[in-house]
Amino acid sequence: MGKKTKSGTGFLIGIAALMIVLITGGILVSKLLRKKSPDADRETAIVQMDKKLKRIKVSEVAPRKATVEIDSGSLAEELPDISKYPLSVTGRGAVQIEIFSSTEKSSSGTDGWLNEVAEKFNKEHHEIGGQWATVSVRPVASGAAIDYIVSGKYVPEVYSPSNILWGEMLKSQNIDIRLVTDRIAGNTAGILVSRDTYSKLEGLYGTVDVSSVIQATVNSEITMGYTNPYASSTGLNFLVTALEEFDASDILSPDATAQFQKFQQNVPFVAYTTLQMREAAAKGVLDAFILEHQCFMNVADLRGYRFIPFGVRHDNPVYTLGALTPDQEELVQTFVEYCLTDDNQRLAKSYGFNQDEVASHSKTLPANINGAALLSAQKLWKTEKDAGNPVMAVFIADVSGSMGGAPLQNLQSSLINASKYINDTNYVGLISYSSNVAINLPIAKFDLNQRSYFTGAVEDLSPGGNTATYDAVLVGLNMLKEAKAKVESETGQQVKPLLFVLSDGETNVGNKLGDIKHIVEGMEVPCYTIGYNANLSALAELSGINEAASINADSDDVIYNLKSLFNAQM
Repeated sequence: MGKKTKSGTGFLIGIAALMIVLITGGILVSKLLRKKSPDADRETAIVQMDKKLKRIKVSEVAPRKATVEIDSGSLAEELPDISKYPLSVTGRGAVQIEIFSSTEKSSSGTDGWLNEVAEKFNKEHHEIGGQWATVSVRPVASGAAIDYIVSGKYVPEVYSPSNILWGEMLKSQNIDIRLVTDRIAGNTAGILVSRDTYSKLEGLYGTVDVSSVIQATVNSEITMGYTNPYASSTGLNFLVTALEEFDASDILSPDATAQFQKFQQNVPFVAYTTLQMREAAAKGVLDAFILEHQCFMNVADLRGYRFIPFGVRHDNPVYTLGALTPDQEELVQTFVEYCLTDDNQRLAKSYGFNQDEVASHSKTLPANINGAALLSAQKLWKTEKDAGNPVMAVFIADVSGSMGGAPLQNLQSSLINASKYINDTNYVGLISYSSNVAINLPIAKFDLNQRSYFTGAVEDLSPGGNTATYDAVLVGLNMLKEAKAKVESETGQQVKPLLFVLSDGETNVGNKLGDIKHIVEGMEVPCYTIGYNANLSALAELSGINEAASINADSDDVIYNLKSLFNAQM
């Protein structure tokens, strides 16, 4: 087992008149034939919001300063116990190895190829040195896996990410890692575009490839979406591909950074999950988005899209970590050879692998892109992903009676700790709510002074009363509207507004979700929800209005979840 260490004129006049009547009547028409007027929707939403705000009691709480910890904290402490990622295959042999595997090959259903292979292997009773030799498989997203390995909190004997990028990053951090094979199941990353978008790109550029998709995004001709490169193999691969497209000689150059900022202006959001990105595409929010070919092959409702490969291949390399015994080294080699047998490679094809063999895609990185450059690319993305413009967020904390005890304590500690991952160029405010709504911290730039006030305001939260979640959401939207207008007027920058709702999901007084849904939609502010021991259905519905994510944050992994979310959005 692992080593435990630390998404005609009259007709037109008639239509216009109908739309005016609908808007005057307070009905949003953002979905009507997809011919919406964003300004009209927003104006209507503001009018409706102002009416509702007059009936909401709002108080102000004087914030106090508290000590701020400047260090980034311990990664090992932020990570949940490894049991959060249970084994998908458990080996019980006398000679044993554990494999950290990327989830597209070690989860359930069409994502379970490696599990099936490992189960077969274990049942065949292979022996090494006269002893039964077996493998265990633990599905862990590639980005999370390297966090465990780098922190030393939990280190398996074997690591099999989706692509080689993660292995290069580990090497650059002085991790004892050795490549056993660069492939056990063939796969590629790709950009999915609808047939209409593909035809549009053909007309504009002649050839449709990753270069034309990226350039069309820079030129505001299409809208692109991708996943968080801190957590997603495909997201990291795309980030590197885009930066290399901007400057092949130096992906971190000022020119690459400037072009990346232009590109990001047409990326409405970086998805927290692949599912979030796919849902946004299904709604028509995105013209193009990224996905692995294996997943593309297994999802029937994506068959109307064209797949455009990019970047390094996702061939599922295998690495060993640390000092293995000779028997374990032999077991790793034996299992890799078993994975590569004709029968198991045909099995991999039935799971969607080994089907997109694009010879032009190299398995190795260009010589000028190493693990250190990849780590720097992630940091560049973190600071430049909002195209040089600040994010403005209001955190809305549920302090109702049902949050008393561990849920509120968990919210406080996790929010304070995870706030270390918010860029100091962004703007932050805090609201709390129970039966009524309180403004605990007005919106200001998240410099050291604001961080101190934020920490004190969060520490002073106390529970009691009912739960008026959607009243608080309206107050937060209004705060964002006013502060955004002020900052944009003063700085000339475009501000990206966000709401983060932290709650147990049980609303019982004030406005209901149906009362504010069109307002949230019209204001076009994503509402990320974090549920603490929660009934997540209502929170997920709120998040789904404007393509945000909903996170189930239980007591042992909430800090890591919030860190990942803030890395993606703040």
